[in-house]
Amino acid sequence: MHAIVCIKQVPDTTEVRIDPERGTLIREGVPSIVNPFDMYAIEEAIRLKEEHGGQTTVITMGPPQAKEAIKEAVAMGCDEAVLVSDRAFSGADTWATAYTLAQVIRKIGEYDIILCGRQAADGDTGQVGPGVATQLGISQLTYVSKIRELDLAGRTITVERLVEEGREVVTSSLPCLITVVKEINTPRYPSFMGIRRANRKEYPVWSAEDLCSDTGADQECFGLIGSPTKVIKVFTPPLREGGCEMIPSDDVAQAADVLSDRVLAEKIL
Repeated sequence: MHAIVCIKQVPDTTEVRIDPERGTLIREGVPSIVNPFDMYAIEEAIRLKEEHGGQTTVITMGPPQAKEAIKEAVAMGCDEAVLVSDRAFSGADTWATAYTLAQVIRKIGEYDIILCGRQAADGDTGQVGPGVATQLGISQLTYVSKIRELDLAGRTITVERLVEEGREVVTSSLPCLITVVKEINTPRYPSFMGIRRANRKEYPVWSAEDLCSDTGADQECFGLIGSPTKVIKVFTPPLREGGCEMIPSDDVAQAADVLSDRVLAEKIL
């Protein structure tokens, strides 16, 4: 069994700054963490390996500092890790990011399951995981709260999906991609031995040229150039001006009648 986990390093702050010219996040000088939703994907991949054997590979696309994210995944128990880093990848929207990660997975080779967090904490789109599945032409199972059964011999997986009406049980063929929600597990802490192994391990760094030469990827589909969506303008919306009107009355019932008449007149209800 080979499980691939796609993770992202995100800013560990709510004070996000935007480059006004490029419309992209300014990450320099901002402390970063592994996207919280991706921690559940890492944990689930490790649990699948512990139950079925095989290996786990974690990948991330980002600047050189993103190596810290894959080191944390290895410290938790992942076997291999790849950093995809090149200035050609910068400024990518969700489509270009999904395209790039799909090429990385093609370069890795055979796999049974791809795991992602349901969304990134900085973008909140939830589009990259399904986009990777679309690029690879495999099934996608989103908002997975439980893996009921993984049948490697029969090449099927059965999961529970968290939906608005409750839970939905779905069976899919392998390989497939799943995005997980926090209800699926509780991520473990890295062990001391895991941290030592992660610090000693060498991590390959793949560039745009590596993907183009090994998978036939189109350089024009990477980064800001390959992004079909563009940020035209970034601005802070003006503060909404509030107001308060008091209804003077010594009679609570009378005040309630006046209030109800005003609410109906303003068509608030």
